[in-house]
Amino acid sequence: MLDPSQPFQPLSEAKTLSPVEMPPGYGGEGFFATTLGDAVGLARKGSMWPMPYATSCCGIEFMGTAGAHYDIGRFGMERFAYSPRQADLLMVMGTIAKKLGPILRQVYEQMAEPRWVLAVGACASSGGIFDTYSVLQGIDRIIPVDVFVPGCPPRPEQILDGILRVHHLAKHESLRRRDSPEYKALLAKYGIE
Repeated sequence: MLDPSQPFQPLSEAKTLSPVEMPPGYGGEGFFATTLGDAVGLARKGSMWPMPYATSCCGIEFMGTAGAHYDIGRFGMERFAYSPRQADLLMVMGTIAKKLGPILRQVYEQMAEPRWVLAVGACASSGGIFDTYSVLQGIDRIIPVDVFVPGCPPRPEQILDGILRVHHLAKHESLRRRDSPEYKALLAKYGIE
């Protein structure tokens, strides 16, 4: 434990910090062995490239998460992918009009597997206050959504919490889940091959 009354303490007396939580496995002096699934999950969690799809005020709150105060880069997400072919996480923020629905679906279909979707805000999750003929009442009507972030607009802390929930899914997802009959049935429900 560091003593604040002392001006300097050697590093050997300081508490050692581990930058990454080690997955379960077998370790020894100079080596560590684990399962392939745990290693891939840890890599997916730490190198996710998000693609923001922002249409309204939730996008402004999302911009706050990339600023110095919240710093989304500390979660390995400082590089935003503005091409769906390079993105792992589709972050849909704001009101989605029914005319935008086919475009959003095309963006989702262009993403490579594994892919995750984060619906940010009330409008992306359920249409929000816009219960009209022209607004899509939740993006889960056209693409599968992994995590919903509530709020109108949600605070940056809530967006970061949603991102951490997606990271949890990415870390603990089985390597074979995307090939499972359940996952293929889910995509077939949305008409996606």
